[in-house]
Amino acid sequence: MGVKMGDMHLFNGLQGDYQQVMNRVGEAAARANRSAEEITVVAVSKGRPPDEVAALYEAGHRDFGENRASEMAEKAGALPDDIRWHFVGSLQSNKVRAVRGRTHLLHSLDRMSLAKAWLKGIGAPSPVLIQVNIGREEQKGGVLAEQAGDLVERVVELGLHPRGLMAIPPLGGRPEDSRKFFVELRDLQGRLAIDAHQLTELSMGMTDDFEVAIEEGASIIRVGRAIFESTH
Repeated sequence: MGVKMGDMHLFNGLQGDYQQVMNRVGEAAARANRSAEEITVVAVSKGRPPDEVAALYEAGHRDFGENRASEMAEKAGALPDDIRWHFVGSLQSNKVRAVRGRTHLLHSLDRMSLAKAWLKGIGAPSPVLIQVNIGREEQKGGVLAEQAGDLVERVVELGLHPRGLMAIPPLGGRPEDSRKFFVELRDLQGRLAIDAHQLTELSMGMTDDFEVAIEEGASIIRVGRAIFESTH
C-alpha cells in the first residue's frame, strides 16, 4: 500500500501529529518510571475516512479503534488484514456479528447479554475488557464499580476470560480532574485481579488526559483528536 503524491500532505500531517503523541506517551511513561513499550496507543479513527487510516498505517501504526459496528466492518474490509481493530464504543448485541470476527479487543463489555452474544459465532471469541462506569454517569455505559466483581465472575463462568477494565471518566476542565477516577479504576483492578482472572489491562485515557492515565497505570490509551484533528 503506497502513498499517492496527492496524499503526501495528509500523510505528513498525520505522521507529525502521531509522532507528537508518541513523544508525549514516552515522556509520561518516563515520569512514572515506566517503559513506553508497555502502553498500547489505540488511534481512534471513528468518523475518519479509510485514507486517513491508511496514511497512519503507512507511518507504522497498527492499533485502531472504532465505536460503530457498521463503520468498523466497512473499514476492516477495505484496509490491510494486519490492522488490530479495537471496538471501543457501546455495542448492541444484535450488532455483534458484524464485528466479532474482526475485533482484536472489545473494550466495552458491560452486561451478560452482550457476553452471551460475544460467545456465539465461529471460532474462539476475541478478548474483552469490562467497562466500568467509574463516574456513575447515567448517560454512559458500563457497570458500576461495586458490581464489576460480580460481572467478572459471571463472565468467567460463561466461558470468557476478561483481560482487564476500561473506563471513561467524567469530562473535566483540565486533565488533572481525571486522575482520581484513574486511581479508582486501578485500585479496582488490583482488588479484582486474582490469579484466576488475570485482569492485566487498564484501558483509560483519551486525547485530553492520556498522560495522566499513563502516570496512573494505563496499559492502553485511546487517542483520536490529537492524531487526526489537524487534517481537517
